[in-house]
Amino acid sequence: MPRRLALRLQAALEGPLAGGRFSGFCVALSGGADSVALLLALQQLRRRSARWRRFTLRAVHINHQLRPAARSWEQHCRRLCAALEVPLVVRRVRVPQGPGRSLEAEARQVRYAALTRAMPKGELLLTAHHLDDQLETFLLQLLRGAGVAGLAAMGECTRLGERWLLRPLLSEPRSELETFARAGAVAWVDDDSNVDQRFDRNYLRQRVLPLLRERWPAVATVVARSAANLADAQDVLREQALADLARLAPRGPLELAALAELSVTRQRNALREWLRAAGLPLPDRVHLERIRCELPAARADAQPLVRWGTAEVRRFRGRLYALAQPPVPVPEGEWRWQRARPYALGPNRGVLRLRSDRNGQVDARRLPAVLTVTGRAAGESLRPSRGEPRRSLKELLRAAAVLPWERNHWPLLRAGGATGPIVAVVDLAIDAAYRAEAGGTPPRDRLSLVWESAPVIRVE
Repeated sequence: MPRRLALRLQAALEGPLAGGRFSGFCVALSGGADSVALLLALQQLRRRSARWRRFTLRAVHINHQLRPAARSWEQHCRRLCAALEVPLVVRRVRVPQGPGRSLEAEARQVRYAALTRAMPKGELLLTAHHLDDQLETFLLQLLRGAGVAGLAAMGECTRLGERWLLRPLLSEPRSELETFARAGAVAWVDDDSNVDQRFDRNYLRQRVLPLLRERWPAVATVVARSAANLADAQDVLREQALADLARLAPRGPLELAALAELSVTRQRNALREWLRAAGLPLPDRVHLERIRCELPAARADAQPLVRWGTAEVRRFRGRLYALAQPPVPVPEGEWRWQRARPYALGPNRGVLRLRSDRNGQVDARRLPAVLTVTGRAAGESLRPSRGEPRRSLKELLRAAAVLPWERNHWPLLRAGGATGPIVAVVDLAIDAAYRAEAGGTPPRDRLSLVWESAPVIRVE
């Protein structure tokens, strides 16, 4: 192994491995020169040093099934890994295609999802991104009008869900990796789509970068330095945002009055971090400005919102609420609650459970074996306690500070079908006809109604 590449690879691996969190490497193997060089270098490193043999080495090949040659690339990876004595996992995926979709973006999303699923905990995912990839990524982000985070391009070590992704060759040019692979007498495959200039990255690679290198030969190194500086700047901005959010949104919703005390720049910075922490895709600048300006300025009795894609931000009582998707109706269905069977309320809505609880408020003897889960209709009411008048669900939901956009989608339990009497307004009230009575309901017949993993749906 060329000494320079060996030293760079070892140095890149040292940091993530210092904490002892990882027991092995998982290489994303496309079959191209870059990933082949990375796999070969790692295997040589392990063969030459007992220290590195302590770490397992596997490869994962994602077959996107987009090109006629995809099957032959998969077979090439199988032969290569067999020759290097490296275990290989192959995952075949389907990439969504259609008008308005970016094939590159969709393939990337599907690929990383498949890589994550194929990795056990304790492994560090390694990709063969290199210096030229970094240059292309920076320019693409620049042309898309990205901010500091986008222009920071690719980080050497980043989180991938619950896993970690390392790009140990990010400072190496593509030519260096090809030379190394060639010296190792290993073959690689060439993706003919890499010359298709309909794709932005290929257009840059084939048409733009040769001109830039002709004028500025060190353009890749210089741009990588700028990206690293911007990554440092992004870290500082994030630290500032987190400090601001500790005061603006200590419990999730964001306080508008406190936001207004910040400068405009810090407002934008805090909003981006708040949305990121909520798991929402970051909006473009137009939508971000609408969140910052339109929502606070709407009249007091309004319920304004800003939506991009499936994400949205709403205002209520001086606070902003971030939603990954608009509120959805409760899926109506039968719940055979006995034997501790839960009822799923749908994506991101949690589940319902009835649990034995000597202090529970539900009398199991009064419940039918099958309950019906529904959403609200109109005009429903129940009697929370014996001797009290009936109360409308509208009144109960408002008194419980349920957010307005959630009130029409609140789960109800009914006896005798979708139009039967209400047993409970989940998490809020139980009808007196089904309520456990002090001194009248034995502890063994008491149940608690629990809404697990409920979304943020009430005002604190």
